[in-house]
Amino acid sequence: MFEQTFKNIDDILWKEAGCQSELDYVEQTSWILFLKYLDDLEKDRRTKAELTGKEYENIIGKQYRWDSWAAPKLKDGKIDHHHGLTGDDLTDFVDDKLFPYLKKFKADADSANTLEYKIGEIFSELKNKIQSGYNLREIINLVDQLRFRTHAEKHEMSHLYEDKIKNMGNAGEYYTPRPLIKSIVKVVAPQLGQTIYDGAVGSAGFLCEAFEYLKEHNKNRGTAQDKTLQTKTFYGKEKKSLAYIIGIMNMILHGVEAPNIIHTNTLSESLADIQDKDRYDIILANPPFGGKERAEVQQNFPIKSSETAYLFLQHFIKILKAGGKAGIVIKNTFLSNTDNASISLRKHLLESCNMHTILDLPGGTFTGAGVKTVVLFFEKGSATKKIWYYQLNLDRNLGKTNPLNENDLADFVSLNSSKGASKNSWTVKMAEINTSTYDLSVKNPNKKEEAASREPREILEEMKTLDEETADILNSIKEMI
Repeated sequence: MFEQTFKNIDDILWKEAGCQSELDYVEQTSWILFLKYLDDLEKDRRTKAELTGKEYENIIGKQYRWDSWAAPKLKDGKIDHHHGLTGDDLTDFVDDKLFPYLKKFKADADSANTLEYKIGEIFSELKNKIQSGYNLREIINLVDQLRFRTHAEKHEMSHLYEDKIKNMGNAGEYYTPRPLIKSIVKVVAPQLGQTIYDGAVGSAGFLCEAFEYLKEHNKNRGTAQDKTLQTKTFYGKEKKSLAYIIGIMNMILHGVEAPNIIHTNTLSESLADIQDKDRYDIILANPPFGGKERAEVQQNFPIKSSETAYLFLQHFIKILKAGGKAGIVIKNTFLSNTDNASISLRKHLLESCNMHTILDLPGGTFTGAGVKTVVLFFEKGSATKKIWYYQLNLDRNLGKTNPLNENDLADFVSLNSSKGASKNSWTVKMAEINTSTYDLSVKNPNKKEEAASREPREILEEMKTLDEETADILNSIKEMI
């Protein structure tokens, strides 16, 4: 039901002049879905209050509730089309009354850790782009048929929302493959009561999967533990408006009612200002690659670089608690680049953290992204003595029609606890690493080098990546002159 409804909504938005791309489709579907979800949530809360003989005070005022303006009902449960707004009346109400009303929640909320505050934030960041009130009415009618009352309904909805994010135009920027995230979470193995942070939150995939993992491993949790899980466990920051909204929506649909996600540029925070109270137990992240941060942002970091991922890695090391654990996705060129920033950052990571594991991923892991990536697993507080490498070698090429799955990573997850040797895994001691370059390249000793001819596309992609890296290095040199 959900899947067909999403398809029908996209068909309507395709005809809508105000929506130009998949990004617009997701954004516009999001705010309408959110208001329906909110209405069902309030109904559930009211029912629970009544069962215990308590009064329930609605968050949303009567005039602005879903069943007042969007879907007033007849006695038979069908929409009352005589009282439901449509056409210009509907768009005028949404643009001039509903959005301004919801926007005010941010200023009026008791604290940032409330659902009221998140409502205000969402409607401060979004605007209605559906210009035709008739198209908007059709979409509302479709969304009104969806229910978010049972666990199964919410679960199905959250998965379909994830699929929608994955299929967006620039999916590589917003979406990390869920099988990879699940495997990273399993290896890092967060515990209930620990704080979990993603400073490049995107669609909040890492936080959502960590939430699912903790629920699964703490099925008998009590009310106090539930409150900890809801309000004192997950934290994130996101720079881009749409990604920020999608991240909040994704967490709410997964069941975290007031996500602690802040709309800010993480890298604008000076490392020198980070204190013990700001630190986290667990960091799970896939920071953006290749961004070009301004010179004044680079000044916040001891190791200057225009490569966004390098600044994020410094931020993560600093903001991780002593004894804290991290799983970070980064370009594989980080392991071997010979520029000063790369060497200095590898040295800093190896000396301040125990980087115990490097997972080497095949090309095509990230749909639409030409770069190869690795996952760095480390614990802060003691220097690295040895690194366990695992090279994911698959008997197929990954791509949009043949994506990574959890079975692909099952051997890595099971071997990780023992750090065992296999045809795909081996251990390198720090004594074997050249301390003038700190080169951490993935060189599988169990794999014979084959002089196989490469596909022209693969060669071109590597040339493009090298060109971009050369440009970054040149820019860094220019900024220092």
